[in-house]
Amino acid sequence: MNRDNRPLKTIEESRTEQIHLLRYEDINGENRLFGGKLVSWIDEVGGIVAKRHAGIKVTTASIDNLRFKEPAHLDDLIVIIGYVTYVGNTSMEVRVDTYLEEKDGTRRAINRAYLSLVGLDDNGQPMKIPYGIEINSEAQKGDYEGALKRIELRKLRQKEGF
Repeated sequence: MNRDNRPLKTIEESRTEQIHLLRYEDINGENRLFGGKLVSWIDEVGGIVAKRHAGIKVTTASIDNLRFKEPAHLDDLIVIIGYVTYVGNTSMEVRVDTYLEEKDGTRRAINRAYLSLVGLDDNGQPMKIPYGIEINSEAQKGDYEGALKRIELRKLRQKEGF
């Protein structure tokens, strides 16, 4: 949405997909995908999306709604897809979905996370995100409206000390 005459980028311009074949080094002692490894991949995809959208340095401020729905195992294909849902003044929200891809190509969602990322200037200080987002579908509008609700929840949690 363009609230302040910034140039707009479409959500698709920065959409990022990353695929991983689970190897021994990705597996924990219970023979499942190590949660910390997945969090690292989610953060990486979120950062790539934000950097591609904003064209500036970014840093992750928070990750919410991180829930492990299903396990993944050795030799599973993991597909991680991220895209911008909201752009504020100095911050952005990025949604990152993680899927387990079956041999027939079908995908099962195993995780969804929302990341807040902040744009940084050359001194590491927050700076205005140069681009707004262009909303082109009802689904994108729904993601944007959901982001507004999540922002209010984040503010409330911060006020309560979380």
